[in-house]
Amino acid sequence: MRVLVIGGAGYIGSHVVKELMKNGHTPVVFDNLSSGLRQNLFPENEFFYGNILIPDDLDKAFSLGFDAFVHLAAFKAAGESMVSPEKYSVNNLTGTINIMNAAMKHGCKRMVFSSSAAVYGEPEYLPIDEKHRKKPENYYGFTKLNIEEIMGWYEKIRGLRFAALRYFNAAGYDVDGFPYGLEQNPANLLPIIMETASGMREKMKVFGTDYDTRDGTCIRDYVHVTDLARAHVKALDYISKNDQSITVNLGSETGVSVLEMLETARKITGKEIKADFVGRRAGDPAELVASSSYAREKLGWKAEHSDIETLLRSTWNAYCKNGKCK
Repeated sequence: MRVLVIGGAGYIGSHVVKELMKNGHTPVVFDNLSSGLRQNLFPENEFFYGNILIPDDLDKAFSLGFDAFVHLAAFKAAGESMVSPEKYSVNNLTGTINIMNAAMKHGCKRMVFSSSAAVYGEPEYLPIDEKHRKKPENYYGFTKLNIEEIMGWYEKIRGLRFAALRYFNAAGYDVDGFPYGLEQNPANLLPIIMETASGMREKMKVFGTDYDTRDGTCIRDYVHVTDLARAHVKALDYISKNDQSITVNLGSETGVSVLEMLETARKITGKEIKADFVGRRAGDPAELVASSSYAREKLGWKAEHSDIETLLRSTWNAYCKNGKCK
C-alpha cells in the first residue's frame, strides 16, 4: 500500500516508516520538521514538506493518491498541555480535523492514529485494559480521547476505518541502529537519564520515593519504539483485511520503576548519573501497567524488544551515534 506518514520524520514516525518499508509498503513522509529531523529520513522515501495547520498543504499531499495514512503529528507533553492548552487545541484538534478532511476529500479512508494511555487517567485497576474508564487528567490526554471520538463519527458518516493505538511509555531506539535522531527537548525518563549520563545535564530529578511500590518510586510500562512501529503495520493490515476499526493498548505488560531504570542505566553506560530525590509531582500515579491481550488477540502483536536492557542499550547507542557519549 502507498501510505502517507504524517510526522514521519519524528522519533516514532521514522521507525514506523522503516517498518512499513520492511513489510512491502511505500511510505511517503509528510512533516514540517518542527520536531522531526531530516536525519531520520530514508533516502528512498518521498518527502513532502508541509504543515497540518495549512489545509492546502494537506490537500496537495493527499492529491498524490494514498491507500492509507498514519497520523503521528500531535504535540505530546502532558505538563505543557496544562500550561498551554491553546497550543494543543490548535495543533492536536484542529490539525487532526484538517488531516481527516483532506483524507476524506481524496478518498483515503484507512487511518492509523497514535493515541495514548493518557486517555485513561488515574487507574482504577491494573493492568489497564481497553474497557477501563476514560477520564484524562491532562489536556493532552483529553485531545487524544476527543480525536478518538471524532474518528468514530467519521466512521459512521464517512466510512472511515481507523486503528487507535493507545501507547503506554514509548522508549528505545532501533536495534539495527537507524533511525537514531534524538528527540528534541525530551520530557520522558529514558532520554533524561541519557542526557545526564552523557553530560548534557548535570543531574536529574527523581520525583517521589514514598509511593506504595516495591522501591518507593513510580512504576511505568515501557514499550520499545520498534514494537510500536510493528503494531502500526499490523493495525493497518487488520483494518484493510477486515474493513473494521479497532482500538488497542500497546504496552509491554511489565512495570519498571524509576530506580530500576536508573540503576540499570548506570551499569550499561558506566556513568554515575547524578540524581536528586525530590517530592512527588502532582498527578503522577504510583503505577501504570497495560494489558495488551486484545492486541495479541486481534493483531497478533506482542512486545518483543521491550525488556529493560534492550530499551537502555538501544537508547545509549543512539546517543553515542550522535556524539553524546564522553
